Amino acid sequence: MHKILIVDDQYGIRVLLREVLVKDGYEVYQASNGVQALEFMEKENPDLLLLDMKIPGMDGIEILKERKKRQLAPDAEIILMTAYGELNLINDAKELGASSYLSKPFDIDQVRQEIKSHLSVSSTKENNKRTRWK
Repeated sequence: MHKILIVDDQYGIRVLLREVLVKDGYEVYQASNGVQALEFMEKENPDLLLLDMKIPGMDGIEILKERKKRQLAPDAEIILMTAYGELNLINDAKELGASSYLSKPFDIDQVRQEIKSHLSVSSTKENNKRTRWK
């Protein structure tokens, strides 16, 4: 079962995403700030992060920098969620390992499809790694 970490300071968004993704069969965890997200990544290795870019205290870019520095969840797919179409932030995030982004407000079916697509790619990469070493 794939583990997904939702990092968003808005409780309603976390609850909505969690409800939908649990029904889709994912193991879902939540963090309302960067410190919680990093603590979770120290203990667990999520397959995917849904990461809000604008979080008070430690924003999405800072979380990605710290994740990279501490080598946390190195294989996790990262989907950014942002209400801001600031291309410079998105490009910075992609350089730090983000795979794609969704604009807020988002369509829940689009989120589900994006997750499914990324986890499918991730599973294919993992299967290829295992096959090479047999």
